[in-house]
Amino acid sequence: MLRLLPAVFSYGLLLLTMCCGSTVAQADQLNLLVNGKAIHLGVPAGTSLNEKNWGLGLQYDYNLINDKWLPFTAVSGFIDSMDKPSYYAGGGLLRRYQIGHIRNEALNLDAGVIAFLMTRNDYKNQRPFPGILPAFSFGTRKAAINLTYIPKVHPKLIALWFIQLKFAL
Repeated sequence: MLRLLPAVFSYGLLLLTMCCGSTVAQADQLNLLVNGKAIHLGVPAGTSLNEKNWGLGLQYDYNLINDKWLPFTAVSGFIDSMDKPSYYAGGGLLRRYQIGHIRNEALNLDAGVIAFLMTRNDYKNQRPFPGILPAFSFGTRKAAINLTYIPKVHPKLIALWFIQLKFAL
């Protein structure tokens, strides 16, 4: 995981620059992302994939728009399914559904999309490539579980769920 720190730090500085220089939306909350798990779907017999995708990142959540739309930006680095470092930077929009309360904190279910630039060791010689994926989050402002579904598309030839923990800083 230590080999990921220089790139995550660089992407983090880029994210903070983008957030602090924004005049469109007022900043709301900076979060630490802890990457940790991939759940591969329909893995062929005899195939061995890394499902412990450890890494770190940052997610910057802006103020809610009309009390239901959460814009965000994110950067992260992690060890991918082939045990190689992978990085992404992007942003998205989530529709917030308040579904209850836990200890006076709103419990939210968010669903939307993330658009990003990503690098992978096994695709385009680590040159950044664009993507857009469905994204989900479940939790409170202080802590949540982020989920991203990655379908069976090139360069990822096996569909998977990517799981992150998100903690307010």
